[in-house]
Amino acid sequence: MTVNAESSTSTATWRNLPAAQQPDYPDSTALRDVIAELESYPPLVFAGECDQLKDRLAAVARGEAFLLQGGDCAEAFDGVSAEHIRNKLKTLLQMGAVLTYAGSVPVVKVGRIAGQYSKPRSKPTETRDGVTLPTYRGDSVNGFEFTPEARRPDPERLKRMYQASASTLNLVRAFTTGGYADLRQVHAWNQDFVKNSPSGQRYEALAREIDRALNFMNACGVDPEEFKTVEFFASHEALLLDYEAALTRVDSRSGKLYDVSGHMVWIGERTRQLDHAHVEFCAQIRNPLGVKLGPTTTPEEALALIDRLDPDREPGRLTFVARMGADKVRDRLPTLVEKVTASGAQVAWVCDPMHGNTFEAASGHKTRRFDDVLDEVKGFFEVHKGLGTHPGGIHVELTGDDVTECVGGGDEIFVDDLHQRYETACDPRLNRSQSLDLAFLVAEMYRHQ
Repeated sequence: MTVNAESSTSTATWRNLPAAQQPDYPDSTALRDVIAELESYPPLVFAGECDQLKDRLAAVARGEAFLLQGGDCAEAFDGVSAEHIRNKLKTLLQMGAVLTYAGSVPVVKVGRIAGQYSKPRSKPTETRDGVTLPTYRGDSVNGFEFTPEARRPDPERLKRMYQASASTLNLVRAFTTGGYADLRQVHAWNQDFVKNSPSGQRYEALAREIDRALNFMNACGVDPEEFKTVEFFASHEALLLDYEAALTRVDSRSGKLYDVSGHMVWIGERTRQLDHAHVEFCAQIRNPLGVKLGPTTTPEEALALIDRLDPDREPGRLTFVARMGADKVRDRLPTLVEKVTASGAQVAWVCDPMHGNTFEAASGHKTRRFDDVLDEVKGFFEVHKGLGTHPGGIHVELTGDDVTECVGGGDEIFVDDLHQRYETACDPRLNRSQSLDLAFLVAEMYRHQ
């Protein structure tokens, strides 16, 4: 049993601090009513599941496992369908199978899913043809359509976010335990990809190795239960603090606070100020936490974040997600890793090769080059190899659909193709083929680490 946190052991200290990237709701009474209703809703995840993920991430921090974290830049309410969720999950499972075999370590699978409905933005407003309106901050806040009605922040959308997240988690749990995630089926999908991919020959040897391993176990009569189901966790950026606080509960077993909106939450590059509300809120909860670190991060800031968010130096508690850009990762990351390692803190180091590599095409589309994404991951591995530390994982914006949002990849997308299926409301995502290309290429890097 759990009880709401702000009515008992309080997390409300964050309310006295500056909070970046929060919507400016025109009706504060309506917001209070929505928060009160959310506080009465059941948990979306359980404290025990959060602890289980923390244990898995502790193995990542110790160099005994690899984290695969991926999903939409920003989920959309109209994307809560069995097909969308299945395709996303299928892509992550395929990537996980390849990385597990190549690395010979467990792969911890975490989706950017069931809560990633909010996005930090560089500007609070947007102007088109002389008309200025609030910027689109994700379906949890306002609508994408450029009208005063759609762009008006609406707290009722927080309830829709909860309902969409609950529906998504329900489907994910059904898929991961109901036979859909069986390893043999996942491998068959990968064989299919290798056969049909333009760059498939490069991956054929690895796919054949996996096939032989599965056939050998089958011939020996080995049919472990672990093949039939998969552990899969949900994560999102803890951006909208009213929502996160409303879903924070006291665990009746331990008496500790958990944000039961997701198993893992992270603090973004724009909201990681030490004396601001997001760090204060996350310091109070017991979920595993992530922090995005951009190229301007100093070692002193990283160490101060550890002191604030992981004072007990608990492996699995804190994941640093480096988002440096392909042109900066080799210069900026080594000092951070070196100083943090020397401090004795056991954090998991993960590479986000997406956010530092965005540019605007001549057509006006935000996009990313697959080669830049790959190069940042290569740089991340090179840095860790040079320091003798563990490259703990990748954090990727992706979809299971055949969109045309990032250029390049084995099944190459050209700049002139971007308009064909550009469906993201925020940042460009790797499509299914590009995501699987990345998994096979990262698998090669991991083998040679």
